[in-house]
Order: sequence, then structure tokens, then C-alpha cells
Amino acid sequence: MRPGSDYTEHFMREVQNCPSRRLPQDAFYRQFHETDFHLQDDRALFDWGCRQAYIALGNMMSAAAMIGIDSCPIEASTRLARKSAGGSGCWTWKNTLAVMVAFGYRVNPQPAKTRRRWNRWCSGFDA
Repeated sequence: MRPGSDYTEHFMREVQNCPSRRLPQDAFYRQFHETDFHLQDDRALFDWGCRQAYIALGNMMSAAAMIGIDSCPIEASTRLARKSAGGSGCWTWKNTLAVMVAFGYRVNPQPAKTRRRWNRWCSGFDA
């Protein structure tokens, strides 16, 4: 996703049909990476990408709930990330997991909630 990378230029030209004047090496995209978000090393770029994945995750889970499909987010651990990349020798920041999500239908009905509201059990606080 770096400005001027082969991947970014291919994506913008071939997939997005972006005019040459708007390719990601332009000043705006470079400023976004270098000044606005300080995405100058691989770890910073990976962390930013993970935060973007959580935006998509929330939208997917909300859309699934709207049509009656259950979901469960799963934080991607380093062990899972390495396993998904084919073993510990293949793991890099370029091929790892940010988050996973499982979709399906529950076997049993949703149990009743057992949490209490704060103001019901803590005297002196009204919500």
C-alpha cells in the first residue's frame, strides 16, 4: 500500500481505472502516509491496516445480524497468523492476519442476559 509500489499502481490503474494524474504517487497520497499517519515503517503500516480491518469487521457483523446470521470475532494471535502463513518460517508483516470472524447459525436459543444495570445494584448511583 506504499505510494508508488507496484501493487498500488496496478490496483489503481487496472482495478479502479484511475486516471494517471490520480495515481497514488501523487502528493496527497504520499502526505497521507508520511505526514498524516506516519506510516513509514512496516509495523506502523500493519497496525493501520489492522484498524481498517476492524471497520470492515464491524460492518460485516452488523450486516449478518440484520439478516439473522450469528457471528463471532476472533482476535488473530501470532500463532494463528504464523499457521495461516504456512509455518513460522514464512511469517512476515506482509502475510499475517489482523482479525478473523466466524459466521453461522446458533444451535441453541440465546440465553437470557444475566448482567444487571449499574444503578440497580450500586446504591447512590442513578442512571
